[in-house]
Amino acid sequence: MLYDGALRFLAAAELGFNEENFARRNEAIHNNIMRTQAIITELQATLNMEQGGAFSENLYRLYDFMQNHLNLANREKDVEKIKVVAGLLQDIRDAWAQMLLQVSAESATVGTGQGLGAKC
Repeated sequence: MLYDGALRFLAAAELGFNEENFARRNEAIHNNIMRTQAIITELQATLNMEQGGAFSENLYRLYDFMQNHLNLANREKDVEKIKVVAGLLQDIRDAWAQMLLQVSAESATVGTGQGLGAKC
């Protein structure tokens, strides 16, 4: 859900570039980038660095990259930088969704006695 929220805020920030009123444009872009950054901060804070090992470290660095990229996007009002972060978040969100589907399918298979370790 956090990824979906971040993606919605980035989409709203992108739409802000269409606003003709300068103040409303900057406010829409800024506020939605800030909301996205708050979500990324939460995602970083919840990483288990001890159990996650290299995966958590790499994900932390990726989130850090996103934060820096969004800082630049906000300061420079650069829609392309927002699109880069949105693409990365979408990829991570899709990977988590796929993993959850696989785990769910494996659990369902195990529940029917046809999963790993089932005897014929």
